[in-house]
Amino acid sequence: MPHLPDVVLWSIPAFILLTALELVSYRLHPDDRSEGYEAKDAATSVGMGLGSLLFDALWKIPIVAIYTALYELTPLRVPVLWWTLPLMLLAQDFFYYWSHRGHHVVRILWACHVVHHSSRNFNFTTALRQPWTTLTVWPFYVPMVLAGVHPAAVAFCSSVNLVYQFWVHTERVGKLPRPLEYVLNTPSHHRVHHASQGGYLDRNFGGILIVWDRMFGSFVPEEERPVYGLTKNIHTYNPLRVATHEYVAIGRDVKAARSWRERFGRVFRGPGWQPDPPAVTRADKEQPKAVPERVA
Repeated sequence: MPHLPDVVLWSIPAFILLTALELVSYRLHPDDRSEGYEAKDAATSVGMGLGSLLFDALWKIPIVAIYTALYELTPLRVPVLWWTLPLMLLAQDFFYYWSHRGHHVVRILWACHVVHHSSRNFNFTTALRQPWTTLTVWPFYVPMVLAGVHPAAVAFCSSVNLVYQFWVHTERVGKLPRPLEYVLNTPSHHRVHHASQGGYLDRNFGGILIVWDRMFGSFVPEEERPVYGLTKNIHTYNPLRVATHEYVAIGRDVKAARSWRERFGRVFRGPGWQPDPPAVTRADKEQPKAVPERVA
């Protein structure tokens, strides 16, 4: 197959330039409605991004091995041509939608993705706040490999998707013309995705296209101003705690669980899942209520 460029590496100068321009724009035109930049938060986001590069390099070893084995097993082959590459990008974006959605509704997957939502700021450095445990992502793209897409082409499409999403992490861009807002993931749509208030939770999962959200019922337009972060913020700038805090919480909940059903739920149900309260027995109902002592 033809050589495909490393789009993330080639995009680093653009990332730096856009971040600098956004920072300058806040200094020249401060906006009371925006959190803008906070030094410790931005440093944490950059640190998480650098760490993700290291850990992603490690995770690539088993993932490439699995993808290569599956690719060799399938008789199908999709050549990388000028007209097949856009179809691969479309397919990757479709599977990205389901991967992203899955990482919001299954707690053990959320433990990976929660890192990206842990900042209460929303700017270009937030895009760099990436998890260190992306080993949970690869199963969602197995259908592409089994359909005959070379693993290197899958990686290229994923990189294009990641690079595209950098520019949607900003409050400095308002709503775009309606046709673009209808089809593409935009800063307006992604601000909703990063919001923590109830009506915005678990919405707008699209990577490049927002049409998947419109098709599968997860789209919400931006109306009220988003409040960024988590429903329960972690109040730390320590990259190690940012990367692992939800895994620690899962371990604590599993240890305290009273049944295997609850243990399963704590790991594989939604992030906010709680077990049903203990059933009230007939004996409990018939038990006389204690009369509180009168206070003199």
